[in-house]
Amino acid sequence: MGEKWRKAKAGKYDTSSGKLVRKGEFCPEPRCGPGVFLAVHADRVTCGRCGYTKGEEESPEPSQSQEEE
Repeated sequence: MGEKWRKAKAGKYDTSSGKLVRKGEFCPEPRCGPGVFLAVHADRVTCGRCGYTKGEEESPEPSQSQEEE
């Protein structure tokens, strides 16, 4: 693929102490699990494999489903 991708993958791990330490957060969904990192965005983290999203700070809109009498 290229040098850009090699550097990107190497940044997710730390081996300075002699052990392999994964820096990123893994997807908590059972179908992904350990080994699938979550993508870090400005306002959330997401899984590109299953679509899991955590940390969206959207205020929920009031429910319009209640019928007015």
